[in-house]
Amino acid sequence: MDYRRTYRSAAVSFADLVSRLPADRWDSPGLGEWTLRELVGHTVSSALRQVPGVLASTSETVSVDTPQGYWAYARSAPPALYAAAVAASTDDAREAGRWLGDEAADRVSDLAGKATSALAAVRDHDIVATPVGGMAVCDWIPTRTFELVVHGLDIAAAGGVSFAIAAEAETEALVLAARIASATGDGTQVLRALTGRARLPENFSVV
Repeated sequence: MDYRRTYRSAAVSFADLVSRLPADRWDSPGLGEWTLRELVGHTVSSALRQVPGVLASTSETVSVDTPQGYWAYARSAPPALYAAAVAASTDDAREAGRWLGDEAADRVSDLAGKATSALAAVRDHDIVATPVGGMAVCDWIPTRTFELVVHGLDIAAAGGVSFAIAAEAETEALVLAARIASATGDGTQVLRALTGRARLPENFSVV
């Protein structure tokens, strides 16, 4: 799979999704304690708005060398650090949701264009400074595609609309989810569930 193409297709699908969200659903429940607006804000911030800045940065060394390692790092963080990161993410989601205002569709479309343009300007193995440390572009961008696909599904469900995901973007996200499960010690459990041998625990998540 071409990680550049899957990111672009996910960004385009996400922009289309946001343009079709009903105006009267934005303040309704989204995911967990987030409203739909905050959920969109979180996704926009993490998967689109930060991308040009990260891709313009440089790092001397690689701290995380796989997409699944990015998510495994979050799972292994000390509880206090993880709690602080969750709180910061919620504050950011609310700020980004407010920033979208009544022009959400136009702003998301603009951000998607800026993010994909920034991606076109870097090389696969350029090392950039991500929130978890230095990563190659080709390893970090799939984590952003994963955010767009997974939260796109969350947003579509909360907004009561469809979400047309390109098959290659859906496949990339599925493969990454399996790799995250393996990297965090849940691989056997997930494989047994996917093949009908067992059930996953309630509220199980690979991230």
